[in-house]
Amino acid sequence: MPWKRKGKKSMKSKNIKKGLLASALLCGALLVGCGNTTVKKDTDTLYQVALLQSLTAGQYDGVVTVEELSKHGDIGLGTFDAINGEMIVLDGVVYQALGDGTIAKADMKETVPFATVTYMDEDISVKDFESDDMNALKSQLDDIVKENGANYFYMIRMDGSCDEIKVRSELKQEKPYKSLDVVLASDQREYEYTDSEGTLVALYCPSYMDKLNTPGWHFHYLSADKTTGGHVLDVKGFTGDLKMDKFTEFKMVCPENEIFDSLDLAVDQKDRIKEVEQGK
Repeated sequence: MPWKRKGKKSMKSKNIKKGLLASALLCGALLVGCGNTTVKKDTDTLYQVALLQSLTAGQYDGVVTVEELSKHGDIGLGTFDAINGEMIVLDGVVYQALGDGTIAKADMKETVPFATVTYMDEDISVKDFESDDMNALKSQLDDIVKENGANYFYMIRMDGSCDEIKVRSELKQEKPYKSLDVVLASDQREYEYTDSEGTLVALYCPSYMDKLNTPGWHFHYLSADKTTGGHVLDVKGFTGDLKMDKFTEFKMVCPENEIFDSLDLAVDQKDRIKEVEQGK
């Protein structure tokens, strides 16, 4: 009898252990499965660091790191701490178009005072898109926006070739910071290229965004060989493919520092924004 009781108890323990092992294996499989599951990217929201208006007024201190910014999008544009170059985000890589005309991959620890990024989810596409010049390009894109709703946000990607393209960047600044229009008057550097292949990245903001960004279009460029690029001042003879994404949601992170606290953002900066975006 003692042996039978012992045997029964032993068999029960074995069954429990088998059950626990099976449960552990199942949980492990589920965890592995979860680990391999791609987290759904937010393709409906534009993520913006600070205001363009705070940047033009002289708030150049970085707000978030490049590493943090990269979690919110794989395409976009912006700049870096102390406006050390123009930012082009393409295929999940953050590029830095420096004042000397060179391109570098941004350090993940570098900080960002202004940027707008998102995850590209193609809603509209046009094959063999052609445009004569900057004014024609904006007009053509405006027509597409009007057809799809001018009160929404749009990010575009245009892969192709340009007969001519003119870009700019700027030299890194030191405190005390001057407003961006003053900085660009002395420290802007312009570069012109012919027969250049690459990608135009552009953001469209509706008219009601005039206190948070620039209404209309903002273009940056990166050549296909990743050696030239910057903020686009002019483009002629573009031919290529257009991809366009429409957004209904917007998220913004404000700087939390003394410079931002001291800015009078109620001041109309329309003329300053136009000068900064389009050049003199």
